[in-house]
Amino acid sequence: MPSRMCINPIHNKKGILRRSNTANSEETWAAKSCSMDSLYDMDLISDTVPVILDNSKLWYQVLTTSMKLGARGVAHVERVSHVDLKENSRFSNLLLINRTASPLSWFMECKDRNDRSAILLPYSFLPSMAAKNLRNVADKIKALLGDYDAIHVRRGDKIKTRKDRFGVDRTLHPHLDRDTRPEFILHRIEKWVPPGRTLFIASNERTPGFFSPLTVRYKLAYSSNFSHILDPMIGNNYQLFMVERLIMMGAKKFIRTFKEDDTYFSLTDDPKKNSKIWKMPVSTMDEDGKQTL
Repeated sequence: MPSRMCINPIHNKKGILRRSNTANSEETWAAKSCSMDSLYDMDLISDTVPVILDNSKLWYQVLTTSMKLGARGVAHVERVSHVDLKENSRFSNLLLINRTASPLSWFMECKDRNDRSAILLPYSFLPSMAAKNLRNVADKIKALLGDYDAIHVRRGDKIKTRKDRFGVDRTLHPHLDRDTRPEFILHRIEKWVPPGRTLFIASNERTPGFFSPLTVRYKLAYSSNFSHILDPMIGNNYQLFMVERLIMMGAKKFIRTFKEDDTYFSLTDDPKKNSKIWKMPVSTMDEDGKQTL
């Protein structure tokens, strides 16, 4: 794993980050990144999958050895399954395999020569591996919340639209803007969350008071209500989101934004992985509950 993680908003844009030619480029990188162990508990992760940071002596030894081995040192592969890696003789003598197929990738997978079985990790694995101080903060907030439910409301970047050649607005998630508005959230979750419950909300919506209409039925809580606990410990938004994610995972009932499968509750039926097809946004619902424009 990398020893530092980029937290600069530009990192989310396509393409490789341009390097600065200024004298303070290293200082800029330090300001726009944070150490990986300030986010994740490396020892805890290593109990399941051994972790090597890219600034460690062990990683230096791996790279040095791979360079000496030449063609038998490192291979960058794409769309190759664990089965192929185990059974294909081309990979049997390699020291290091990068399954992300890019030498710039953050995560590289090391082969275990003694145990060639694949380790399939659940989606919840990495979020639960937060650094100990972040887990402690989340535990304190969960204790104060008591018995609570939680919703994650992803808006912001996901509800953006663009106009087609006829000037009509299009979006990749046609129901998201509608389904994540308070009046529709109330309608959606009423069958899952009884009135009077404490509802923790994590969202990238920045409009003040946006979720206030939910107070007619629920007692609302946000991470901002616990600034006295968070402020001394949180240094960036990524750490904050990791704490919020732990809080949501600890809720009695956790409602996600997007529909992932039938085992999870979600605010919208729009899939998390869209089809890359820009559609007209749906903004209302008729009396029968059918979606209309």
